[in-house]
Amino acid sequence: MERFVVRRARSPQSPRRARSEPRAYRQATLESLKRVVVVEDIKRWKAMLELPGQPRENLMEALGELKKKIPSKEVLLSTKIGHTVNRMRKHSDPDVAGLAKDVYTEWRASIKHHANRPSIEVRSDPKTEAFRKNARKLLCEALDLEIDHPLAENIEREAFHLSSRLISAPYRRMVRALVFSLKHRPETRAEVKTGTLTVPAFVQSHKK
Repeated sequence: MERFVVRRARSPQSPRRARSEPRAYRQATLESLKRVVVVEDIKRWKAMLELPGQPRENLMEALGELKKKIPSKEVLLSTKIGHTVNRMRKHSDPDVAGLAKDVYTEWRASIKHHANRPSIEVRSDPKTEAFRKNARKLLCEALDLEIDHPLAENIEREAFHLSSRLISAPYRRMVRALVFSLKHRPETRAEVKTGTLTVPAFVQSHKK
């Protein structure tokens, strides 16, 4: 994603700089803007929130990232992320429930007051999605789980994220390594399936 420069607003109280003094700039990425939404990230955080047995840290991370974004009404409807966040408001952990409430409340207010405000959405192309679907199928087989199991989806989404959301050579190597570990290392497979070894930790250990 290309970068661009955003000029800092000058405080009314601050004195004007001398002409010889360089102006202060800060660099930002397009993705850092609140209304620029990468749909893949929304789906990744949704999958993380919905996977049973997730540690509190993962849930807080996912909700914290979601709080940085304002998805459009179309994205909320297509991903159903609003329903997932709404359910998290009833979580047994008060911090998780409180953060979920903050996210849900902010989204509702934004949709109500800025319904016609445009947003930028970034989506994967069909060829990429087809390749990723096949990777999830291989992971399901290695895990000895039914096709489209959420655990395999979580693993694949984490691998895609660590590969900068590209179907590149590193992504392919990582998927092959993950499948090999799950298929030929029963202890590792059992730890991943029970949640003893978290998905982020498991995938991160195969990053080269």
